[in-house]
Amino acid sequence: MLPTASRGRASSSTSRANPMFVQYLRRIVKWQQMDIEYSFWQMLHLCTSPKVVYQHTKYHKQTKNQWARDDPAFVVICSFLLAVATLAYCAAFLTNSYLREEVPSSYAVEQRVEWLYAFDVHCNSFFPVFVLLYVIHYFVSPLLVAHGFIPVLLSNILFMVAASYYHYLNFLGYDVLPFLERTTFFLYPIGVVIVLSPILILSGFNPSRYFMNMYFSHRL
Repeated sequence: MLPTASRGRASSSTSRANPMFVQYLRRIVKWQQMDIEYSFWQMLHLCTSPKVVYQHTKYHKQTKNQWARDDPAFVVICSFLLAVATLAYCAAFLTNSYLREEVPSSYAVEQRVEWLYAFDVHCNSFFPVFVLLYVIHYFVSPLLVAHGFIPVLLSNILFMVAASYYHYLNFLGYDVLPFLERTTFFLYPIGVVIVLSPILILSGFNPSRYFMNMYFSHRL
């Protein structure tokens, strides 16, 4: 089980959290105060070497005495990329519909963990999922939404890798905290994903077709 915090320490942490959150929000509208280059560096290494990112989290704790980022640049960039990807999907499926007709979806953590750090962990974990399920998926979606066993297989593999990587990064994010125990708990969902994936493949379930139909209300 995760350790519990004393009431006195929890109250002092809460008193420090509000000013930090207010400052965090203020920096969102001040682009010149954001470290854009470092945020892109983090995004790259979250996809290639995530342990390096959380090694820097330790350095951040040592220098600024907080686990969470005080720079909202990562969230702003990720939100912008998500908006662009959403517009791209909408444009692609609207175009596809036009041509057809006209031409013939954070873990709860105990009080000693800064809630803003838990949000950082989620954002870090989500970015590789964004690359896999929004960017790569966008370009290969014509293949993935087709009928047949190969599209079902490839779609399930892509979603399995994305879900597993998300939970692995969650594990890395909380494992770096020295006061948490049994952080391997965050790896358990990967086992569930690995067990479910062959079942979904053999049953013919195509997650790409399912989510496209759900988001765009368009039968593929």
